[in-house]
Amino acid sequence: MAIAHASTVNFIHWSAEAFDPAWVTNTLFSTSINFDLAVFECFVPLSIGASVHLVANALSLPEGSQDVTLVNTVPSAVGALLDASALPESVRCVNLAGEPLKKALVERLFAEPYVAEVRNLYGPSETTTYSTALTMRRQQGYVGGIGNPIANTRIHILDAWGQPCPIDVVGELHIAGAGLARGYLNRPELTAERFVPDPFGAPGSRMYRSGDLARWQADGSLDFLGRNDHQVKIRGFRIELGEVEAALQACPGVREAVVLARQDGEHQRLVAYLVAEDSTSVEGLSLEALSPESLSPEALRTQLSTRLPEYMLPAAYVRLPALPLTPNGKLDRQALPEPDASALGCSAYEPPQGPVEETLAALWCELLGLAQVGRHDDFFVLGGHSLLAVQLASRVRSSLGLEVALADLFAHPRLAEFALALAHASASTLPAIVPVARDLPLPLSFAQQRLWFLAQLDARASAAYLMPGSLRLQGPLDEVALARALDRIVSRHEILRTSLVQQPDGRVVQLIAAADVGLPLRVLDLSALPDPQDQAQRL
Repeated sequence: MAIAHASTVNFIHWSAEAFDPAWVTNTLFSTSINFDLAVFECFVPLSIGASVHLVANALSLPEGSQDVTLVNTVPSAVGALLDASALPESVRCVNLAGEPLKKALVERLFAEPYVAEVRNLYGPSETTTYSTALTMRRQQGYVGGIGNPIANTRIHILDAWGQPCPIDVVGELHIAGAGLARGYLNRPELTAERFVPDPFGAPGSRMYRSGDLARWQADGSLDFLGRNDHQVKIRGFRIELGEVEAALQACPGVREAVVLARQDGEHQRLVAYLVAEDSTSVEGLSLEALSPESLSPEALRTQLSTRLPEYMLPAAYVRLPALPLTPNGKLDRQALPEPDASALGCSAYEPPQGPVEETLAALWCELLGLAQVGRHDDFFVLGGHSLLAVQLASRVRSSLGLEVALADLFAHPRLAEFALALAHASASTLPAIVPVARDLPLPLSFAQQRLWFLAQLDARASAAYLMPGSLRLQGPLDEVALARALDRIVSRHEILRTSLVQQPDGRVVQLIAAADVGLPLRVLDLSALPDPQDQAQRL
């Protein structure tokens, strides 16, 4: 990162005006000099003649640190200090940055009678440590959001088209102003991608695309909503992991929570990691002692189902005595363990009994990506969902020859109970699906019948189902290569070679053309016209 001295000077000047000198008198310096928080811890106190208390580890403070008045670190590290009762009683101000700040942590800090002020500071390294600030004082308590821009800093919340978002509308947070770095050293491509022109500033000015989601609040402050790369897509649904974490932390007995999307072979599932209210980081403390029955996977899933839709519910719940931290005190996501059977809410294992239960157990293992399933295990607690339930019904039909309604699985989710329900299922009467010749007229699917009916009812109705699009390519055009590529696409996908034809007897069938039919490509050359771009837009 290439940060100019002028950017650091701007940051130090703002800090000197924004902080009470009494708070900065003895500042703890526990961060690596390579970490951007060190800019505050080292240079801000020295710039006003205050003292710096240099320690090797913020989580293990030496005796000489008992005069510290300001701690500048990340929420995870302060939480660990509070757990160990190691926050010095001389501390008056706590600066927190680098991670989303939770209300519970602020309340724990103000529960200490000596802490007078908590600051929530936001900013990536690319904008010189901090870009926004929010001050919380003991008398007012917790305040949500990340506050307002610091001196000579501009914040833009922009939508996908680069337009400013209205109040309460979520967009990507962009930062401009004096704190902006020059870019990434010797990485011009990445610099151009993240440091983009600022259309709202002076000519030639730039802004940094943070990749963070935020929104303006009615009072002019900012609300932070997490990373846009912390959105995941599971089974076609976009899920904001921070929203799941917030719902989990709202469950009684949960103090901290982190949710990840883990890939296990072909299966992707949400895994929740949680720390109980009465947990401590003391080694050797049994998980059973700090996990009440209300924090079992079954109980947590039941609680979350009242707050979240089914597709957002984690499949596994891992209880930890403390969340793992990096040397800089941030959450170490790479160190979070793989979930085991207890995290999935498996019941005490009892092997399946009889051929039906054994067949069902094999199907569940295959669909859920598990090594074994007991007869008392719950399909949905193990990570099943509605789409897998449809697949299970299809495999029951092919493996056992039985027709089962999805309602039966939802009503009897435990394997032994579901096996009993199958005793009343009817035998499958559906014919086997076999390949048919592609050169013969074929009946329409239900969807095709609907489209044909609408087209006959109103010729304009068909236009509503068209999805037109355009693509602009720059550079020399190889018409032969383009035609071959389009022909290949048409050859690969039958539906692009399919037409609906009404037979003399009134039946409507679908006819599939041969794979080598190709795509009749029409080329209009506008290059010789006075204004080819204008003509292209008119077409």
